[in-house]
Amino acid sequence: MLKAPHITYFPANSSPSPEAKFSILIPSWNNLEYLKLCVESILKNSSFRHQLIVHVNEGSEGSLDWVKSQGLDFTYSEQNAGVCFSLNAAASLARTDYIVFMNDDMYVLPGWDEFLWKEIEAAGSDYFFFSGTMIEPCDTGNACVLAPFDFGGNVGDFREKELLEQQNQLTKMDWQGATWPPNVVHRRLWELVGGYSVEFSPGMSSDPDFSMKLWQAGVRLFKGVGAAKVYHFQAKSTQKITKNDGNSQFLQKWGITQSTFFKYFLRRGTDFDGPLKDTEEDAGLRKARLKSRIKRKFL
Repeated sequence: MLKAPHITYFPANSSPSPEAKFSILIPSWNNLEYLKLCVESILKNSSFRHQLIVHVNEGSEGSLDWVKSQGLDFTYSEQNAGVCFSLNAAASLARTDYIVFMNDDMYVLPGWDEFLWKEIEAAGSDYFFFSGTMIEPCDTGNACVLAPFDFGGNVGDFREKELLEQQNQLTKMDWQGATWPPNVVHRRLWELVGGYSVEFSPGMSSDPDFSMKLWQAGVRLFKGVGAAKVYHFQAKSTQKITKNDGNSQFLQKWGITQSTFFKYFLRRGTDFDGPLKDTEEDAGLRKARLKSRIKRKFL
C-alpha cells in the first residue's frame, strides 16, 4: 500500500454551471497529452456542461501548470497518490449530485453523457451504478468492451476523425456488471460507502471493491450502457506503477474471489436483463465459495 500522500486542494474561483450534471473526477499522473485530449473531448463531445476535477500526481511534465491555466478544480500531490487517494481527494470538491470517474487516457464520444443521463432519469432511485462502454484497440478477452477496434495506440497516432465517422457502426448491447470507468454514481452512495478503499492503493482491484461495497449497500442495478462510448488507450498509467496484489486483498476482505463476484453476483459482461437478484445457493456458487475459502486459508 502507498504511504498516505500529502494532498492540497484547489477549488476553482468560479462555480460550475448551474446546468452541470456530473462532477467528473480525472486522476492523472504525468500524462499531459492524454489529459489534454480527454478534457478536450469532454468539452467538445458532451451534451451537457459538467464540473471537471483533476487530481494531479506530481505534474512534473507540465500537467500541473496546464490544469492551473484551464481554471479547473483540482487537487495535487507531489508524489503519485494512487487512484484511490486521488479519487477521494477530487470527490471532496464535487458540487453536483452525480460523481463520474474517468481515466485520463479516455476520449469520450458524442452523446456519452446524454445516454448515461437518460439511464439516471429512468432508474427511479439513487441506487444504481452505471458504466459507459469502452472501445479498445486490443482484444483482452473483456466481454464488456468493444474490441479490437484500433483507432490509434497513443495520442500521436490517434485517428479521431476516423473514429467519429465510424462510431455509429460500433454497437454493443447493454450489459450487466458495471465496474470500470467511465462510471457514474449518486454522491449520496459514494459517501455512504466511503468512496474508493485506500487499502487497495495504488489501485489494483479497487474498481470491483467499490462495486462490492455498493452491492453490500443494497445496489442491484449495475448496468453497462452500450451507447455511452469512450475510446480507451489502455492502461497508460498502470504500466508505470508497482502494483498491489488486488486479487488476494479482495479475497481476504470479502471472503470470495473476484471471479466469483463477477460471475455469480454481477454476471459481468452478460446481456442486461434488469436489476440483479440476490444470488441463490446453486451448486456452481457453492463450489466457487469453497475454492475461495481454500485459497484464503493459504494466503
